[in-house]
Amino acid sequence: MWRPGGDGRARHGTSGAAPGTGGGLWAALKRADPRDLRTGLLWIVPATAVVTVVNSLSDLADLPHVQRWEPWTWEISSALAILVATVIPWLATAAAPPDEAAGEGWRPKLRFAAVHLTALLLFSALHVAGFVLIRKLTYAAMDADAYMFGNRFIYELRKDLISYCVYVGTFWLLGSLRRRRDEPVRPVSFDIRDGARIIRTSLSDILAVSSAGNYVEFWLADGRRPLMRATLAAIEVELERFGFVRAHRSWLVNAGAVTGLRPDGSGDWTVELGAVEAPVSRRYPQALERLKK
Repeated sequence: MWRPGGDGRARHGTSGAAPGTGGGLWAALKRADPRDLRTGLLWIVPATAVVTVVNSLSDLADLPHVQRWEPWTWEISSALAILVATVIPWLATAAAPPDEAAGEGWRPKLRFAAVHLTALLLFSALHVAGFVLIRKLTYAAMDADAYMFGNRFIYELRKDLISYCVYVGTFWLLGSLRRRRDEPVRPVSFDIRDGARIIRTSLSDILAVSSAGNYVEFWLADGRRPLMRATLAAIEVELERFGFVRAHRSWLVNAGAVTGLRPDGSGDWTVELGAVEAPVSRRYPQALERLKK
């Protein structure tokens, strides 16, 4: 039975991912799909426009002493600023989707809370800074007394919390529906180009893929280990849709072939794939959660 570090070919070379960066926030952010943002805005913009008009008319009725342009300035500036800030919950949803927070252990929940608390504060700060700037410019253009915001950030933050939660829910739902719609038909086989030879093998027979210098090594269920000239990052793009998980900067593993997991200390694990064992780095917490399912 092979163990991590027991074969020189599996140790040299890199995978195309910088050491220490895999599975992190930047990798998660790169999964943000602009289609989710565009589709979400198709719903958010009309809803925001309706709320803006209703609130402006309500302010005009409730505050007869203000000039008529003021309520429209307040509400339109708030709407414009919050639409710009919508990119923050979109990115945060990609980095920490709600369904991942349901994973086992405290790490996914802590990560979810940290990402979204930070994103909420950025979202509200951008919203407030945006509408205050627009209002100050508008009041100056109208030759009115300077607009004063005062100490009302906590008040705005409470309101922004509701908007933020709605936006996160919207982007998560849209992303889930899109992924379900785009789910590819699982291919029966995968072609491994070992030099001039092509080895056509079932995806279920590929237990793992590791980097080996300028090549990648396929660990097959029948014990064969063909080499293919490619980077691990390129193979990951082809196989990640079919249940292969980056568990280490130098390893992809077939989540459907897992037969066991055991801790190695310091947060690292070893995944058992029949007769093959592969490392699971603590730097890839999302991979560990997927492999435990």
